[in-house]
Amino acid sequence: MPELTLDRITKHFKNKIAVDNASLTLREGVYGFLGANGAGKTTLLRMICGVLKPTSGEIRCNGTEIGRLDGDYRYLLGYLPQDFGYYPDFTAKRYLEYLAACKAVPKDLAKGKVQEMLTLTGLTGSQHGKIRTFSGGMIRRLGIAQALLNDPEILILDEPTAGLDPKERIRFRNIISSLSKGRIIILSTHIVSDVEFIADKILLMKQGRIVKQGTVAEVTESVTGKVWEYLARPEEAGRLNDIFAVSSLKNEGEMVRLRLVSDKRPCEGAVLAPPGLEDVYLYHDTRGKSSKNPIFEEVSEHVDNLERRTL
Repeated sequence: MPELTLDRITKHFKNKIAVDNASLTLREGVYGFLGANGAGKTTLLRMICGVLKPTSGEIRCNGTEIGRLDGDYRYLLGYLPQDFGYYPDFTAKRYLEYLAACKAVPKDLAKGKVQEMLTLTGLTGSQHGKIRTFSGGMIRRLGIAQALLNDPEILILDEPTAGLDPKERIRFRNIISSLSKGRIIILSTHIVSDVEFIADKILLMKQGRIVKQGTVAEVTESVTGKVWEYLARPEEAGRLNDIFAVSSLKNEGEMVRLRLVSDKRPCEGAVLAPPGLEDVYLYHDTRGKSSKNPIFEEVSEHVDNLERRTL
């Protein structure tokens, strides 16, 4: 089982810092990278794959820099990019046989491996169908199949459920869970539910930095005391929604129940609620944005006054 070490990895593109001083050690398990589009997740994954070179820092596999390992490192990898290439007029079986050859899977093993992957991903009944006739979910499952052909010890999946319906997302998560034993699996997404139930560790990225990491329980605990519920009239709900980070909004008769994420009590009558992973995501994604809003500053001052009067 390999061990991956990211040592102060930074990547610059002209005047933009895409990844900023990221350090991690990855061992067996599922790692869920969460972050908004543009947070640096794809750039970091491409560096782990060796597709991009860091501007500074080093990525090591079992203590050796991955560039020095060359083909030995690539053989350990399985990669599903956000947009992977395929030949639309190939059948699923022919496509996987072709990629098995490209990955230098021994011929005496390739046939059995292709059938194994078709079975694992539920594509056996469609193996002779042309890929251009496949649904989005079937294409993503085919992507997983090709990533696993060489039985990789490091599996990297970039936004693997983008565009999938809920049923296909659940199927995909179940496949990932079944593969996690004895592998490092890195799953990058902005969809919280994709990692909440299967990730051993969550890594939250924002503006190229890893701002929070830990188990789901650990990162969720970090926003305890910052999640609030409040039952408001519709006009007040609209005002609060403009000012604060709102993770849910639900109509209840003539009123609206809001779930707000805020360091301070957002309004008189708001009560603390147990946090969830979505609240963590929203808290870090919006932190520093609302404070620039003059209306927010006015409301914050009002909240401070309320708290002082309460004390």
